[in-house]
Amino acid sequence: MPYRAPVSEFSFLLENVVGFSAVQDTQRFAEATTDTVTAVLTEAGKMCDEVMAPLQRNGDLHPARLENGVVRSSPGFAEGYKAISDGGWVAITADPEYGGMGLPVVISTAVNEMMSGACLSLQLNPLLTQGQIEALEHHASDEIKALYLPKLISGEWSGTMNLTEPQAGSDVGALSSKAEDNGDGTYAITGQKIFISWGDADFVENVCHLVLARLPGAPAGTKGISLFLVPKFIPDAAGNPGVANSLKVVSLEHKMGLHGSPTCVMSYEGATGWMIGAPGSGMKAMFTMMNNARLGVGGQGVGAAEGAYQHALAFANERKQGKSPFDTIIGHADVRRMLATMKAEIFAARAIALDCAISIDMGRATGEAEWDARAAFLTPIAKAFSTDIGCEVSEMGVQVHGGMGYVEESGAAQFYRDVRVTAIYEGTNGIQAMDMVGRKLMDGGEAAARLLDEIEADAEAAKGALPELAGAVWEAAETLRETTEWLVAQPMAERFGTAVPYLRAFARVLGGHYHLRAAMADPDGAHGRIARYYITRLLPEHAGLLGHVRAGEAELMEISPDDLAA
Repeated sequence: MPYRAPVSEFSFLLENVVGFSAVQDTQRFAEATTDTVTAVLTEAGKMCDEVMAPLQRNGDLHPARLENGVVRSSPGFAEGYKAISDGGWVAITADPEYGGMGLPVVISTAVNEMMSGACLSLQLNPLLTQGQIEALEHHASDEIKALYLPKLISGEWSGTMNLTEPQAGSDVGALSSKAEDNGDGTYAITGQKIFISWGDADFVENVCHLVLARLPGAPAGTKGISLFLVPKFIPDAAGNPGVANSLKVVSLEHKMGLHGSPTCVMSYEGATGWMIGAPGSGMKAMFTMMNNARLGVGGQGVGAAEGAYQHALAFANERKQGKSPFDTIIGHADVRRMLATMKAEIFAARAIALDCAISIDMGRATGEAEWDARAAFLTPIAKAFSTDIGCEVSEMGVQVHGGMGYVEESGAAQFYRDVRVTAIYEGTNGIQAMDMVGRKLMDGGEAAARLLDEIEADAEAAKGALPELAGAVWEAAETLRETTEWLVAQPMAERFGTAVPYLRAFARVLGGHYHLRAAMADPDGAHGRIARYYITRLLPEHAGLLGHVRAGEAELMEISPDDLAA
């Protein structure tokens, strides 16, 4: 499939839109110079174009399979993974003490997105390992760090996370897996986990599972959950994979997409594990990995959208159909509308994800609580909006192809099938929205207000050069501010029915903000024209979304199950 990593677009965003210079000005990330970042993105982009992109169709047409209890990966995936690990792309943000690069999260976000656009099924493997590395860095003992982090960072070993059980989907507190103290510093882990991405791989020496389980006598719910590191092979005295642990892959799920990424049903049968963090603090430790993964999954949504867009654009430039000034269907107004929408939406979603990453980096570099609050507020937006856009843009890519989009040989449908699950895993997008109107507004809306202050200040500054665009963004931000203040005043239990449109409206306004910055930097170029398209045609959707929010939850909940069955 045609794919070209959007390296120049990332450079434009970092320089002109998301304020990367603030990260470079910190002591912690002073070595992330523009030359260094350009070199990293260029090399990663080359690897995506030349190594990963050719594997996209292999994963779909030749899925991972289970043979005699061992997962066999799709053709070429072993070589592709070697290029990822040898290039150090697993270790971009990891601690240099254990072999990592120690670069900002925003650079890892950009690289992961490019990898997702090239081959989402394969990229999911190192993304999970990155999350496990961060969880261990924050919560593991020094002994565990010394043993596991170098292997995970080098890519010799891979990592997973095991939350979901058959009877406990999003309700993690209902899990029944148990852990019993062996009396020697280890625990016996017993239970079954489902939906475990890359629960096994034949191109790494060891697979390390982070497993949530409950100790004897632990309280019900999430407060009684602890976290354990359970390797496929128990390391020997030299730190090398030793005897096989008491765990196995029971089966692989037959999925709509992501065929190259094995989604495993895992069985733990008294498997040896080591506790990570304190007893009962499993969710706190796991959330470190989950928050990492939520931003990463948002990047997967953008990456899949970019891949689908490039695929559709290439088709539109080649397909001759009817009469148009360009002799191909790209000259037709509706095709142009779809492609412009796809490009504008990708820019907005990408900028949100990068801004979230910038906020994480600034929080780590400065220790300032406001940056942490900003990152926390942006995380559910980055995850939900970006994966929604991944689905919508990929679906639109099928439409651009017309009848050929419905034919599997064209490859257009794969982007939609692959990306669709991103709106579900790591917390469904509805759960992200509930988190946003719940936990993220528990500060009385202060973090939201600071973002809106920033948007309005930028719009005010842009009114002299781009009055119509700046005025539209300022007015949208003010309307969002009024609705946010109204929402904060509502009882917590009554916010959830309007959470999804609120998150979408906030993302719409943020998108206008980033597009306005792009237009200021490139008023007469492509970014300026795409910005005008977004602000005049897509930003106005915020008004209808906020009208939905203001309608409240009552009318929704008055619709009974019998009404829905009628």
